[in-house]
Amino acid sequence: MAKTILIVDDKQSVRTMLREYLSAQGFRVVTAENGRKALLVAKQELPDLVLLDIMMPEMDGYEFIRLYRREYEAPIILVTAKLEETDKVIGLELGADDYVTKPFGMAELTARIRAVLRRTTKPIEAQSLLRVGDVVLDRTMRNVSIAGRIVELTPSEFELLAVFMVTPGRVFARAELLEQLQGDNYERVERTIDVHIRNLRSKIEPDPARPQYVQTVFGVGYRFRTSSDGIAGPDELNETIEP
Repeated sequence: MAKTILIVDDKQSVRTMLREYLSAQGFRVVTAENGRKALLVAKQELPDLVLLDIMMPEMDGYEFIRLYRREYEAPIILVTAKLEETDKVIGLELGADDYVTKPFGMAELTARIRAVLRRTTKPIEAQSLLRVGDVVLDRTMRNVSIAGRIVELTPSEFELLAVFMVTPGRVFARAELLEQLQGDNYERVERTIDVHIRNLRSKIEPDPARPQYVQTVFGVGYRFRTSSDGIAGPDELNETIEP
């Protein structure tokens, strides 16, 4: 069955161009001209992925993400003419999964779409249930619980946590985590993974300022503590791991 992509852009020419190209690539495409209408279309069509412009009338892309993420988990790729890194970071912090900057090549955009869809709908591998201490990740049901409490994660946050939990204790460099999430089609912007880590911590950590689960290994990257680690004390944190 063809994957459904929702294109949200206030420019008719852009919507038409993307619809025609992506339809020719085998996708089912629906469109909306602003965030408000996109919410209605999303409710009716349940898209597998959203291509989202930021600057739009009535409701911009940022507000769309805030409202959309309350109910839906489908991945979002920002398609924006804004070049400032802060604009991209804001989108990622709100729950977007990736971004491309206008002007962009259609081949690049298609590759990014396929990469995001692969990592959010990939077949179950090895263990479907991952458990580290009181954190349980179920790949079949696509949910995460901590001490019995269900935690809502975006697709990128879910996949990032799965990467950590497959090999708890292993230290991952930022570039390695980016490649795990986005395959070969990723931009080497380390700030992107930092945003995803910050969002993940805000949802799973009792105190995100002093993380117990996803820990920063100074000068190297990140790791997920093993069930036998316990909680690092202040002295250990200052010596080896920074929150």
